[in-house]
Amino acid sequence: MANRAQAVREAVAAIRERTGLVPEIGLILGSGLGDLAEQIEDATVIPYGEIPHFPVSTVAGHAGRLVIGRLEGKPVVAMQGRFHYYEGYSMAQVAFPVYVMKFLGTKVLIVTNAAGGMNKAFQPGDLMLIVDHLNFTGDNPLIGPNDDELGPRFPDMSRAYDPELIALAEQKAQELGIRVQKGVYAGISGPNYLPPAELVMLRRLGGDAVGMSTIPEVIAAAHCGLRVLGISCITDMAIGEELEPLTHEQVVAVAERTKPKFTALVRAVVAGVRA
Repeated sequence: MANRAQAVREAVAAIRERTGLVPEIGLILGSGLGDLAEQIEDATVIPYGEIPHFPVSTVAGHAGRLVIGRLEGKPVVAMQGRFHYYEGYSMAQVAFPVYVMKFLGTKVLIVTNAAGGMNKAFQPGDLMLIVDHLNFTGDNPLIGPNDDELGPRFPDMSRAYDPELIALAEQKAQELGIRVQKGVYAGISGPNYLPPAELVMLRRLGGDAVGMSTIPEVIAAAHCGLRVLGISCITDMAIGEELEPLTHEQVVAVAERTKPKFTALVRAVVAGVRA
């Protein structure tokens, strides 16, 4: 994407024509989890197709709208549906909205996804707080010329997932009586679900859950200085030695059943965040 900072400014200008609200917290809502955006109050809703340089969601369960308003009294901006590398977009395009959120005023980014559980201690319906990731997408949104206006050439990833936000999420989960796991998210390109041998490999390399998103957005967030909390909804078990056939419909169905506790946790975190 030529002159990414200029493209970001053009997108922000178009959004600013619709609302003057400065969102402190950004939300990226994954498969089956977009309904949280419907709970945002005093909302300005902008279809992605009306924002310059924004891609468009093509995956079932992703509404494809930017929602800006208040949640738990906090000014927020939510992506109701995200973009994926496997849709044919470049990594830079997938990560583009993160920079837009940053330029809108966002300081904290909460990223959610549906993921397969590779850790045998997990079960479908669990929520996993992401403590780190493995990038097995084969690509990176920062490849190419660096724009110093967006971030440094060589961004640090040692604290890509903010320890204070993870601790806050654990505290809120405990208060709500929600069991949460913690683990490493292995990001792959997709769109196919992995064969048993690759799942065994990722688990042996330290992965606890596997999915087809999140990595590019978190790399971009680290690049531009956003604090990140990542939460995976474990929708299925991806144990290589015990693998069962899987469909996208099954994934969305489990995400749907998990939605009440997921929504409650995210709302509690938003309420407790000091941006």
